Amino acid sequence: MPTLNSLAARLALLFALVSVLLLGSIGAYLYHSLNREIAWRDDQMLRGRLERMEALLDDGESVAALRQRPQLYANMLGNRDSLLWILDARGEVLIEVNPGRLPVPDLPASDEVRLDDVSGAIPARLAWQTLEQGGRPLTLVAGKLLDERRQMLAAYRLRLWLALAAGALLAFLLGWGVSRRGLRPLRRLAEQANRIDVRHLDRRLNDEGETQEIGALSLGLNRMLDRLEEGFSQLARYSADMAHEMRTPLTNLLGQTQHTLRRERSAEEYRQLLESNIEEYERLSRMIDSMLLLARTENPSKEIPLEIVDLGLLVEQLCEYFEGMAEEDRRELIHHASGSVEANCELLRRALANLLANALRHGRSGTPIRVSTLTTAERVELRVQNQGDVIAPDDLSRVFERFYRCDPARTGSVDSGGLGLAIVRSIAQWHGGEVGVESSAERGTTFTLSLPRVSRDAAVPPPPARGSA
Repeated sequence: MPTLNSLAARLALLFALVSVLLLGSIGAYLYHSLNREIAWRDDQMLRGRLERMEALLDDGESVAALRQRPQLYANMLGNRDSLLWILDARGEVLIEVNPGRLPVPDLPASDEVRLDDVSGAIPARLAWQTLEQGGRPLTLVAGKLLDERRQMLAAYRLRLWLALAAGALLAFLLGWGVSRRGLRPLRRLAEQANRIDVRHLDRRLNDEGETQEIGALSLGLNRMLDRLEEGFSQLARYSADMAHEMRTPLTNLLGQTQHTLRRERSAEEYRQLLESNIEEYERLSRMIDSMLLLARTENPSKEIPLEIVDLGLLVEQLCEYFEGMAEEDRRELIHHASGSVEANCELLRRALANLLANALRHGRSGTPIRVSTLTTAERVELRVQNQGDVIAPDDLSRVFERFYRCDPARTGSVDSGGLGLAIVRSIAQWHGGEVGVESSAERGTTFTLSLPRVSRDAAVPPPPARGSA
């Protein structure tokens, strides 16, 4: 049994309503047309009777015969709903054919034929005319009782209502069947979608041979499934990588502690154990801070404040901060950065610091690190270039993924746990920017951070306070 929660039932109901409106409009038009046609024919009939009565009045013997035997004219009329009066100037009835026993009408004199309805216990339609006969005025009145007409129209209305009800029911049933058949591809699509779960995200909806609308819906759902599959795959990789990254320092902590507790140790040995454990704790702390920062930028719970940041001043401060580490590796930080962007200063500082730390970690000793900007009409592109090992093409598309390392063996106390470049990408995307990387033996490796540009008219605030990056 169809219910209103069904799309097919709703379509069938709308189809029935449209059919009722259409059939009702046609029925009302036909009813009023029939009513007008019957009324017009009755009026023409009454006019014709007046003409025949006028012809009879020219024959005095016929009038005398009708006065003596009025039933003759009643028989000539041929039905029991016809009326006839011939009245003199005083309103006295000369001839009367009145099967409905209506009272003699009081009608105004008129040289032309006039028509009017008479209401009362028995409604009627009258036509009358006043003319001269033998030097005296006579009023000819022809009429027709309206009971038969009204009964016929009432029966016609009843048939129209029955036809309208039957048409609405038939339209609903036909609409239900057509809607069910038309929505069959949608049900097939729903059945396919119900077979897709977390363990079968690789399945896709088959839209072969379907209509254009179902094909467009299937295409959109398949693209959504692609994104969901990629998201679940990334989540699974992130979970596995995070477990691996956190297992290493925890294993070190557990192993060193168990080894130390196997026998009594001196205070100095316990002190060395605690100092060694501090390094692992710091590594875990950095990893947790990085993951919290990623969560903050990818799904901010509140609006992060923005301000106008001078890239030249910010890069200069970061170069001063990293200058000591660069000198230890016989390296030089060269920057030609300029321009302004609208960004969160602390987040942008973190992203640039991660790029510089990455260049220091993976560049060759004795080679410079260059920081520059390329300004276009709408964007400012910040570039960090270093000379180091060439990144393989397969790794270029994954260097910004969480916990991904081109060389997993290169880890240490200053390692970011594989989250540094992922943080850069997340910060860039939050600001409406993009990240990229290029690597070749001739030009080295260049990381780019592209952000929307701020016009020259924008006020640039004082540079942020110098401190830890």
